[in-house]
Amino acid sequence: MCLADLEFDYINPYDSSSRINKVILPEFITQGVLCCFYLITGHWVMSLFCVPYLYYNYRLYNQGKHLVDVTEIFNLLPREKKQRLIKLFYLVLLLFLSIFWMIYVSLDDHDA
Repeated sequence: MCLADLEFDYINPYDSSSRINKVILPEFITQGVLCCFYLITGHWVMSLFCVPYLYYNYRLYNQGKHLVDVTEIFNLLPREKKQRLIKLFYLVLLLFLSIFWMIYVSLDDHDA
């Protein structure tokens, strides 16, 4: 949403980048905890679905490309929007798979 506001000039680049940078590290931590939770609870398939996204976040963090730069935000706006949309679709897919898996397991337990 911040990137769309920036594109239509509703918000200045500094505010937009500071808002985006505030949520990046909690996003990485949450994804790592979720992947570890899947591993600890024995949901191997779901943890395998989480690994590519976790690796991508790890790679971004190690390369120092995880934060949005105020001076480069207009140049990288299309790439950032595309990257955020792909991440959103991937997380929605993981959410639907988790809900499906939960319903499937509860129905399977109920039949037995």
